[in-house]
Amino acid sequence: MRILIQRVTKASVAVEGDMIGQIGSGLLILLGIESEDGPEDIDYLCGKLTRLRIFSDEEGKMNRSVVDIDGGLLVVSQFTLYASTKKGNRPGFTRSAPPAVAVPLYERFVARLGEVAGRDVATGEFGADMQVALVNDGPVTIWMDSRARE
Repeated sequence: MRILIQRVTKASVAVEGDMIGQIGSGLLILLGIESEDGPEDIDYLCGKLTRLRIFSDEEGKMNRSVVDIDGGLLVVSQFTLYASTKKGNRPGFTRSAPPAVAVPLYERFVARLGEVAGRDVATGEFGADMQVALVNDGPVTIWMDSRARE
């Protein structure tokens, strides 16, 4: 499981012109799922990203988590995080889990994130053509892979 975390001052996601999820200051989390992912990947990433100290304290140092600042959480499914560009010029997505596998894991990730963070989680719509808008704060953008554990 892979996530791309972006610290934002605001972010939103729309489908067919309708705003379906939005947050103020917090984290936009793009989530990619592969077939071998499971509950341990979800637990690891949800725990890590809610404890990640990437928000400034009163001295301007990155010393606070999204939970510490009572920040928002917006999760958007992003199968392209498993793009392979090794051959040719058109990316391949065979490592991305098919919807029958990915949807339950996506839903479980969102639910677990809400439990760990102690707040509601805004979302996009799995499999939809979404328009994501954000103001990256810093900018701070962090890549995490549950297999690499880094």
